[in-house]
Amino acid sequence: MALDQNVSLVFDKINNAKKRSPHNQDVELIAATKTRDILQIQTCYELGISSIGENRIQEAEKKLKELPSFNSIKKRFIGHLQTNKVNKCLRLFDTIDSIDTLKLAEKINSSSQSPKIECLIEINTSGELQKKGFKPKLSKELISCFSLENLDVVGLMTIGPYTTSEKEIRNSFQTLRAFKDQINQELGENKLTELSMGMSNDFELGIEEGSTMVRVGTGIFGPRNY
Repeated sequence: MALDQNVSLVFDKINNAKKRSPHNQDVELIAATKTRDILQIQTCYELGISSIGENRIQEAEKKLKELPSFNSIKKRFIGHLQTNKVNKCLRLFDTIDSIDTLKLAEKINSSSQSPKIECLIEINTSGELQKKGFKPKLSKELISCFSLENLDVVGLMTIGPYTTSEKEIRNSFQTLRAFKDQINQELGENKLTELSMGMSNDFELGIEEGSTMVRVGTGIFGPRNY
């Protein structure tokens, strides 16, 4: 299908999943634009997608500044961020959605300037060894991330397990939702409001389980040509 048809279909799926969700949440569609060109990204913006997610600093640096909607579209970094790329990331992106260690959080905090950078903490809810992220436990390192003065931590992110089992995927998303509530209780305030869970193959399940952000790439653009 053409790009406009894909975008329309994804919006329809989001709206239908919201109707099935008991959580009554708003949902932000993030177009995952790794390997996608400027024309495709700009077309998404014109079709009503106001947020994009990039995984690689080097690739994003080459193309984002040439994007006509650079100043209007919300640019989210959603990949693994190396500490030596933090300064470039802060210049390019509005949010960092994948803080996976205290070391990275502290580097972002020391490099960031006013205003605070909006962030999500990545949680490995599936326990898969190949995935990054904190364990869903109230560790000292995790809690320390919330006291860093230049970070505005607004929520959590996870990547669902690599499986076709709906039960396992739902369990992963339910774990993240419950952990968000646990953190808010520990902090004594409703600090965390966002849950980023769900990609092209499972975003409808994510929304049904309370996701407020979904990251969709192939569902919008089709398979990647590497």
